Amino acid sequence: MSSSTKRACDACHRRKVKCCSRRPCTNCSQAGLSCTYNAIPQKKGPKGSRAKVISELRQRQKQSQLAMEMQNRFMGIDGVPISYSRTPGLLTPETIRSCIDFFFAHLYPTMPILQRDQLHQISMTIHDSVEAYCLISSLCAFMMIQPGMKPPAGERNGEDGRSEGIAFGTRLLEETLRVRKGLDYVENPTHFTVIISFFLFACYFGLDKHNPAWFHLREATTLAQIIGLQQESSYLTGDPRDASRRRRLFWLLFVTERAYALQRHRPLSLHSTIEMAPVDEDPSETVVLSGFNHMVNLYRPLDDMFVGLWNKARADCSTPWLAQLQKQIACSLPATLTCTESQAADLRTSQQWLRTMVWQLSITNGYLSSSSSEDSMTFKYPIDIARDLITFTGQLSRQAMEVHGVGLIEKLFDVACTLTDVMSCVPISSDGLQLGPRDYLNEVLALVSTLRGGESRYLPLLLAKINDTFPVLSAPIPEPVPLEPIGDRVEEIFESSPSADSQTYDSPPLQPATLAVPTTVGIPEYPTMVTGQAYPSMSAELPYAGQTTTANVPPIFPIMGTETYGI
Repeated sequence: MSSSTKRACDACHRRKVKCCSRRPCTNCSQAGLSCTYNAIPQKKGPKGSRAKVISELRQRQKQSQLAMEMQNRFMGIDGVPISYSRTPGLLTPETIRSCIDFFFAHLYPTMPILQRDQLHQISMTIHDSVEAYCLISSLCAFMMIQPGMKPPAGERNGEDGRSEGIAFGTRLLEETLRVRKGLDYVENPTHFTVIISFFLFACYFGLDKHNPAWFHLREATTLAQIIGLQQESSYLTGDPRDASRRRRLFWLLFVTERAYALQRHRPLSLHSTIEMAPVDEDPSETVVLSGFNHMVNLYRPLDDMFVGLWNKARADCSTPWLAQLQKQIACSLPATLTCTESQAADLRTSQQWLRTMVWQLSITNGYLSSSSSEDSMTFKYPIDIARDLITFTGQLSRQAMEVHGVGLIEKLFDVACTLTDVMSCVPISSDGLQLGPRDYLNEVLALVSTLRGGESRYLPLLLAKINDTFPVLSAPIPEPVPLEPIGDRVEEIFESSPSADSQTYDSPPLQPATLAVPTTVGIPEYPTMVTGQAYPSMSAELPYAGQTTTANVPPIFPIMGTETYGI
């Protein structure tokens, strides 16, 4: 072919018209089209509508031009999207260091998934790695939302430290979400990707925003399955220390998902498919891992069948099955716990809470009887649960309980509400020489009123619950008051209460319209055991003075000890 052979431009070739081969050619100039010679020549075909082709070409070129303009505005000088860029000066070395220290001093026992030396190394690469930046920023956001964590000096504006911490934590949360959009973490996830999603869940949970909290918890469990954390074979390769942390991460998600399933009526996605973390793999962590594994064992009996029954997705349970489940939960923890004191507080409180949840399921399905040989299948069982709860908590320091935030208080609230309903319906003998249900409820009220976050949020709800259950008290609910007046008020309520009635009764299947069970705050599926209003609704406008946690995650922990607690 001669070098002088003329070639039609792309637009003329597409329109099937003669081209003068100039740049631009006459046809493109007249039609207002870009004249290019980029297309590879194709075989000739049937001619179509020229007007239609011109319109199509104009539309494509217009779209291409708009896309290029958007990209130019969207991208920074270095090619990184401006909206995904890190905010300069937001994460200072001092902030990062204080947050890492806070994590390992207080939260590590319940989530031993990171290594301090590795985390410090990662923090040195946040300017080079998007994933490293998101891991550190999400960790710092999580820490700032914790009670007791103070924001850096530049973020303080004279308000109370709690509000300032939440405000700065929210900024870091939004920063993580924005910057993370520049990372293709779904296509190429790592176990750090899973941890970031878990921290995002924990942040939203602490902010009492449960739709995004559930989204990110589900995202974390999904990413965990993508990288194979549910497969034992995935732990056979790589660095043994990293493999150990990945194994712990799986079990942390396992426990968190089950606790959240009960709190918010959600389904499960993880199951007990791998071995637990060996407690002797690191002599310096024997106590912590022992307590961590105790928590796993506590939640392992809660399988798909139980959660399906709890969520009313199935109804094929029986009295023997429920009684056996109660035994499993009661025996899941040894009499003497090898763990930190804060872990002991969480473990014992969670155990009594789970016993209460199973009892609620039993009464909902009509499986209780006043003549049952199994104490757990009687109407008075919540009284035994409250007694055990008070016995255990009486041996723990206030700090060991308080550092768990509102999550532990929410469990106390559930147990107290169930006890209140039982006292209104079940005959209770009075013995002035021994502690009874009134004393147990009074003790729980005292705990709720003195633990951080309880007085402002849960105490008014619990007092409202008592007033609704015992309407003979005509006085209005007072503002939260010190511990001693609360005790006097409880006695006043119960002195005029009809719950000391000596009437006995058997167990017909309960009709939800007139006799049902309370459950976790904010879940309306279960009304109360007395006709009328159930738990007072938890308004988002109520003062928030602490982190709302699901079961044991994410709580706040004091500095680790090495004691063995015989409780």
